[in-house]
Amino acid sequence: MSNKQQLRSALEDTNISGSINARSLKKLTVEEQQLIHDLHNEGLVNEAIKFIDSLDTDQEWQLIKKKLNPSKKQEKPLWKSVLRYAAIFIGLLTTAYFVEIGFNTESGTQITEGSIKLKIGRDAVKVIRQGESRQLVSVSGKMVGEQVGDRIHYDPNAEIDELIYNELEIPYGRVFEVELSDGTLVHLNSGTKMRYPVKFLKGQKREVYLEGEAYFKVSKDREHPFIVNAGDVAVEVLGTEFNISSYKEDNDVKTVLVEGSVSMSNSVVPEEKVVLKPGYKGTWNKTAHTTETGEVDVDLYTGWTRGELIFRNSTFENMAKKLERRYNVTIQNNNLLLKDKILNARFNVDIENIEDVLKSINEIQPFNYKVTGKKIVIS
Repeated sequence: MSNKQQLRSALEDTNISGSINARSLKKLTVEEQQLIHDLHNEGLVNEAIKFIDSLDTDQEWQLIKKKLNPSKKQEKPLWKSVLRYAAIFIGLLTTAYFVEIGFNTESGTQITEGSIKLKIGRDAVKVIRQGESRQLVSVSGKMVGEQVGDRIHYDPNAEIDELIYNELEIPYGRVFEVELSDGTLVHLNSGTKMRYPVKFLKGQKREVYLEGEAYFKVSKDREHPFIVNAGDVAVEVLGTEFNISSYKEDNDVKTVLVEGSVSMSNSVVPEEKVVLKPGYKGTWNKTAHTTETGEVDVDLYTGWTRGELIFRNSTFENMAKKLERRYNVTIQNNNLLLKDKILNARFNVDIENIEDVLKSINEIQPFNYKVTGKKIVIS
């Protein structure tokens, strides 16, 4: 198969002239020439160009080439069956690509549980590799931002005039950062999902949806309140710094204010609204449907952004949940004495591995343990 640019050039010539130019087909294979003819007859040339432009790397193109070219075991190439049943080329080709082979369009590698996943639109999922640099392109082919190292930055000047959402999923054992189009910086903790607009629109509230834990540094904009929706709880701010934890398996949604001001409300008791002051925590209980507030040591709730796990008067059972998320392990504790043991500890995930942590706790409350892969059994 020819390179991506040659096929795109032939498609562009066809799209501009409205007819097929034999000269533009010369460098293409017979299969590709037939593909151009079929796309033209089906009225799908423009969609095909958009699809090709949405492929961000040559690795993606290499994988698509394998699917477009028939192997010896195939009776016909994929594009023929796509054209037979598709309403549009781009939609069904990407759907077939994900559903049939379950691969990431970016590199041809299979998406695993340990991957940071960026969902673009309804179906497209890309793997984000920490430490890499790359541009982010929407399904329609528009550049909306870029990844630089361990942060994604969205362009406030992207040519978008409607609400388009991305969803970022951080697996256990990883943390990541997102700079939204308004300049708000979000640190995402392990085991967290956040859904957010690619670009906030003028005249509308800035709303995001969170499951897990995140630390927000919200850019000030009095005309556009910033709202974090975490299940039944909504936290509204104009510009401030705060931490919110809303894991599905936890009984509480916790908001800790670092600076500025936030208000907590909920959909169960809409008239109830709590305003927090810096250094205070608001806790919404999912079962009792009540909100409690109290002064706290902010460092205990924000240390994770610096790689620290800090525990004060915490039972081992509660500690284990955070250790599982941050170290990407499962802990099966069969030691009843250890379960309710109250502990104080401080660990740095960049220095101490999970066995270092277990050894430190073992010095306070003796127990036996066995590590098999990512599973830890305590007895």
